[in-house]
Amino acid sequence: MFSSAAGPSRSAIQYSCYVARSREGEQFVPEHIFGYQLAGSLTMTDGHGAHTFEEGDFRFCQRNQLVKFSKQPPAGGEFQALSVYLDQETLRRISLDYGYQAAPPPVGGAGGIRRLPATPLYRSFVASLRPYEHLQQPGNEHLLALKVREAVLLLLQANPELRDVLFDFAAPGKIDLEAFMSQNFRFNVALKRFAYLTGRSLATFKRDFEKIFRSSPSRWLQQRRLQEAHYLIKEKGQAPSEVYLAVGFEDLSHFSFAFKKTYGVAPSRL
Repeated sequence: MFSSAAGPSRSAIQYSCYVARSREGEQFVPEHIFGYQLAGSLTMTDGHGAHTFEEGDFRFCQRNQLVKFSKQPPAGGEFQALSVYLDQETLRRISLDYGYQAAPPPVGGAGGIRRLPATPLYRSFVASLRPYEHLQQPGNEHLLALKVREAVLLLLQANPELRDVLFDFAAPGKIDLEAFMSQNFRFNVALKRFAYLTGRSLATFKRDFEKIFRSSPSRWLQQRRLQEAHYLIKEKGQAPSEVYLAVGFEDLSHFSFAFKKTYGVAPSRL
C-alpha cells in the first residue's frame, strides 16, 4: 500500500490484501519502501516506465516520487504484499550510529523503483514478519522499530549501492522544469507537489512555468492530458474509460466534457 508513510511507532509495516482487482491508482511516495510480493502481481509506473513484480519478488521504491500502481490478484486467490516504510527519523539515527553518509548520486543512475535479488537474508526477514497481526498489537512498537532498522541494515548488506539513496536527506533540488513536467504530466497531484518535486516554492513554480510554457500550469496540464488522451483513443484504439485515469483525470464525466469542448466530439465517438 502507498496510502501513508509512518514512523516506526505506527504502521511502519503494512500488509495489503485484496480479493478482487483493486482500482488502479496513483500516489506520491514520501518515504522509501522495502516491499515483498506474497501473491498476485503489482505493476508500478513512474516517469521512466512500468515495473511489474510477481509472487516472490522483492522491490525497493525510492521516496519523493510519483507512482501509478495496479494490483492484480492471482486466479481464484488474493493479492497480498508486505511493505516496510523506512522513515527518515530511523534512517537519521542509523546514519549517526554507524557513520553512514550519502555520496552524490551518479548522473543517469538507477531509477526510483528497482527489483531486488531474492537473497536468503531477505527471505528470512520476510519470514520473521509472517505473524503480521501479532506485530501490530499495542505494546509492540519497539519490536516494529527494530524490524525497520533490521530492514535497513539488510538492504545495505545485500545492496550496498543503496547507501547513497537511503542516507540522502536533502529535499529535491531545483531541476529542469520542462523535462520534468513533460515526463510527469499524467500524474494527478496538486501543483504544490509538482513544485516541491522540482525544487521550487509554489510561487516560483508558477512563475517559472509560465515563462517556459507560456501558459498557466492548470491550463497546460489539461491541454497536455487531452492531447495524450486523443492520441491513445484515436491512434491506439483505447477506450475513454481506460484512458481518462491514465492521463491524469479524476472523473470520466469531466474528462468527456473537456474533451468535447476541445475537439468538438465526445471521446466515445472519436
